[in-house]
Amino acid sequence: MSISSLALFLLGPPRIERDGQPIRVPLQTTFPLRGLAACGYATDPRAERAYEWLLAQRLPDGAWPSGMAAGVYGYVGGYRRLAHSRWGCRSNTTGALICFALHPERRTSAEARRALNLLLGRETREAHTLGYEVALLAGAEAPRGFITFFARFNLALILDLCSRIGATQDDPRVADLLAFVLSLRGEYGLWQYLPRPQISRCLTLDLMRSISRLDENVDWVEMEPRTPFKPYPKRERRF
Repeated sequence: MSISSLALFLLGPPRIERDGQPIRVPLQTTFPLRGLAACGYATDPRAERAYEWLLAQRLPDGAWPSGMAAGVYGYVGGYRRLAHSRWGCRSNTTGALICFALHPERRTSAEARRALNLLLGRETREAHTLGYEVALLAGAEAPRGFITFFARFNLALILDLCSRIGATQDDPRVADLLAFVLSLRGEYGLWQYLPRPQISRCLTLDLMRSISRLDENVDWVEMEPRTPFKPYPKRERRF
């Protein structure tokens, strides 16, 4: 069985169960679908059915949940919360959005833009995670966990999604994100991922490609307010 055939087989109905109830977890579909879309199979009829399934799991606010079993949404850990979504999971939303960003037509859809707006609402500047996704794809980092695959908020990945989906620098959030990324550039013109310095050239290529695409985008509307993010905010005591 070829790799593409195996990936298309994995796009079948989710088979995770708990107490005899099937659990619909978007990430279970987004992982094989991402690989297929990256290899040019995004418009295959079987892949298109996977995209439609993802849209059916989407929350009314535009995010994707951790999962659903017997009509109940799964728990969302603080580090995976989205600023403007009650049940939205950042890991599942990121995974689904990557798939849409790799589709030649769906990448600029209203659903993709809404999900990107939600991710941009997470106002944080984390320099130490810049390039983690590139390190994962290059094999320099080992993936850790399933639901925690996108646990780190990687600004290089967000910038890549902005460039593919159509965000522009007219959005203050995108402009500030770009300015922050540019400020991390080294004296020799390279960006470094300090835990794995050997991927510096790969990270630099990825960022330069994303930055060049931003200049080509022209149609983007900001919808989400800027919100400082804390994964586990302190709660006021009642007494």
